[in-house]
Amino acid sequence: MYTNFPTTPQPSPGIVNSFVNDVSWPKTNDNDLVKSSTPQQNQNHLELFKRHYDNKSDSDTDSERSSNGSTSPSPIDSTSHNTITNNHTTDDTTKAAPSMSSPSSPLKKHATIVNKGEFESERHFYPRVLNATIHPLVASFLQLGNERIIARYTHLNPQIKVQKLVECLSYQPKHFRWAGSDLFNVTTASGQRQMIIVETNSCPSGQKSMPLLSETEEFGGYRVVLESAFQETLEKADPSLGDLAVICDKNYMEASGYAAVLAEISREKVWYVEYHINDDDPPVKWVDRVLYIRDANGEWHSIRACFRYVTQKPWSRIPLNTRTLVMNQIISCLAGGRNKMLAARAYEFYNAELSDSGLAVRMPETINNVTKSEIPLWLHSMGGHAVLKEPYSNAGQGVYTITTPQELQHFLDQDHHYDKFIVQSLVGNASWSSMTRAGRFYHVGTIPNRRNHTYVTDLRMMVTANKDGFRPVCLYSRRARKPLLGNLQDDPSRTSWEMLGTNLSVKGPDGRWSSEPERLLLMDRKDFNQLGLGVDDLIDAYVQTCLSVIAIDKMCMRLMPEE
Repeated sequence: MYTNFPTTPQPSPGIVNSFVNDVSWPKTNDNDLVKSSTPQQNQNHLELFKRHYDNKSDSDTDSERSSNGSTSPSPIDSTSHNTITNNHTTDDTTKAAPSMSSPSSPLKKHATIVNKGEFESERHFYPRVLNATIHPLVASFLQLGNERIIARYTHLNPQIKVQKLVECLSYQPKHFRWAGSDLFNVTTASGQRQMIIVETNSCPSGQKSMPLLSETEEFGGYRVVLESAFQETLEKADPSLGDLAVICDKNYMEASGYAAVLAEISREKVWYVEYHINDDDPPVKWVDRVLYIRDANGEWHSIRACFRYVTQKPWSRIPLNTRTLVMNQIISCLAGGRNKMLAARAYEFYNAELSDSGLAVRMPETINNVTKSEIPLWLHSMGGHAVLKEPYSNAGQGVYTITTPQELQHFLDQDHHYDKFIVQSLVGNASWSSMTRAGRFYHVGTIPNRRNHTYVTDLRMMVTANKDGFRPVCLYSRRARKPLLGNLQDDPSRTSWEMLGTNLSVKGPDGRWSSEPERLLLMDRKDFNQLGLGVDDLIDAYVQTCLSVIAIDKMCMRLMPEE
């Protein structure tokens, strides 16, 4: 039923140990990485990020020179035993808790306490979701269970080895326990439909957009994630380290929902705190790899485990190795959850492992490590249509759809934070998609409306995993702002991003995030019918999501092998 979406040539196992040197790691300044607190952990950081510091541009080097012309120390110093966070240095050999500060001013940011019984649905779901009834087909899919999903999927795809699919859906991730993939429903000129992975996120949204599976379960997917992935992690935490916390830098509706439900299931207080990237005096700090949060009185409290919804360069303020248990761990962002370039490598490596199973992570044809000057050449090879991506970005930022010379020139004229980019084949309409080795793939899109307009949509599939394997948690869809054109010349004023960009997040001039919920399509009786999806499409999306999560988790283990 399904054909494999074209990918770049599969790597041989022999290059696994050297591929890190070809990857663009996050470009940072001296305070943009949090150091670990032991020489061995500092060495891990050094190895993980050495590519970045070995290949700085002249402008980066100049910006790090002091007034006397000397170069400031690297944030990754294998001889240092200090933890550097937010321009404050603390000797991590001190085992005592941090000293309490004097009471803070009323304007000082601080954490708040969330107690059992404080969950209110109106605060953690969109208003239209509260009155929505889940579509019966979606409810049926969520209740299938992995055994029936495997039976159905292998029945439709007899080339797949059943035992291998059982192993995949039973996989227990070590680092990447909670994820959400964005997928496109695509087809070919001959009508071969399939779901393909656009990206996989390490802090996925979705709970506030999902109708309840049962009216008696008011916590919805919040409880599912916390009782499976996080509670299993929590069992490994050191009780002497302190309390529980939820830290976030966006999507406060869902982050606070996780805090309220965590208080319910743990039966203890939970600290809820915002932790922003450019905060000069954040209410969060790390001492000896332990997380501390500041309360309204200026006192600091240690945290034994935290649920993380920090998405903007989280590696800049959260260490890779922590004594406080963090879910998801920061390595999941670096290994593909926030790094599009390394995610593509992870998929290629895992596809090599799956080569004789009939399974594969399907993704657009991807070219990594492309310099700005090389982009026009790759664009020409794909028929003049492609997607350009910065290696580290999320929420639709750093993604450029190119279908005209004007859009390409606009991209080339901009100053970009990164030196190398990702070039991917573009999935558009039948007459203006990228030409790949397997032909053209284009969007299935929505069912035409009364004006016969078809819109591009994506599908978010959130999954969680524990010792019993994967399970789907919630789904939603988003549509583009404007309908697809049959030919680009039909309306030259319409940009490709208006027809192809589906992300709802909008970053304002002040750096804060807002959303465009009017383009959100729920899994309810009204919206779901517009998508033209069946239960087999949802099963395919679920399998693809699980495979992508496994690929990134395996990449995490390659980057941070156990000692």
